[in-house]
Amino acid sequence: MGWKGTVRSLQASAKRAERNAHRRQRELEKRQKEFAKMEALEQAAYEVDVYENHIDILLSMHKECAEPVKWKKILSKPEPKPPVKRGALEQAAMHASATYRPNFLAKLFKLESRQRAALIAKIATAATEDERLFQAQLEEWRGEHSDWAEERGIALRILDGDRQAKLDAIEAFESFEEISHLGSSIQMIVHEGGVLEAKLAIHGSHVIPTEIKSLLKSGKLSTKAMPAGRFNELHQDYVCSCALRVGRELLAILPDYLVIVTAIDTVLNSSTGHMEDQPILSVAFSRATVEGLNLETIDPSDSMKNFVHNMSFKKGAGFSAVTSLDAQRFARVGA
Repeated sequence: MGWKGTVRSLQASAKRAERNAHRRQRELEKRQKEFAKMEALEQAAYEVDVYENHIDILLSMHKECAEPVKWKKILSKPEPKPPVKRGALEQAAMHASATYRPNFLAKLFKLESRQRAALIAKIATAATEDERLFQAQLEEWRGEHSDWAEERGIALRILDGDRQAKLDAIEAFESFEEISHLGSSIQMIVHEGGVLEAKLAIHGSHVIPTEIKSLLKSGKLSTKAMPAGRFNELHQDYVCSCALRVGRELLAILPDYLVIVTAIDTVLNSSTGHMEDQPILSVAFSRATVEGLNLETIDPSDSMKNFVHNMSFKKGAGFSAVTSLDAQRFARVGA
């Protein structure tokens, strides 16, 4: 199956809770086909629904996550037992031959010798079929045993803190597809001491809408420029929601107790006067604290107060560059 194939088989068994915003998005996508047939007021209402759903998607990234992979449970899986060649069909054919008694018609038409020969011939056929079935079972067992051994090997490497195994598992699980679809990219680093850091290129300014869409009392569509303060607040919540999502996914894939997520976006470098990609949020997510959050009701940016983090944000000016957290500071905790 291969390393990544084995991990994907584990991924397939991990359930992922779908948030309401995604269900609503699918409903709106189905209605998109009917847009041209809608009346003007229906189109206006639809556009506002799509707009509000997009905002909801951006600010609820943290609410969705795969269930944790139970690496220790994988180690407890019993080793598949090889099949035993029983020869059931051959035994049945031999029994039929040994217990054969010609009936009246067989005696009358002198069929006994022919029928006995046929029964003897069936013994060889049954033996061949027994062998075919056994080889099929053996082949199936070999596959199951190979998967078992590979899963066990992966689990041992992960639990032993193998750096490459961690990176391979993260890549194989493909947990960040939604974030990448929004234009963000992730770089993983396993630091000395076992601390895992994810560097998230967020591109929030390209994702957050620059307009506000709403319905007037008449039912017509109103589109106006989004105030800078509102844009910055949405940007902050989106960045924090993405960071929390990445932290949750990593803690679900790996058995580590702490991961660092550093979000990078384009902000003004005050020393050069140029817009540059710089860290705007760096946060150390601890498993115990993440698991204690009520993810359905938290405010993403406010939730950062629960963790060691660096973030400089003002409603009027937005983000300013910060220093990334030093992984070595957490090496003993994260190892």
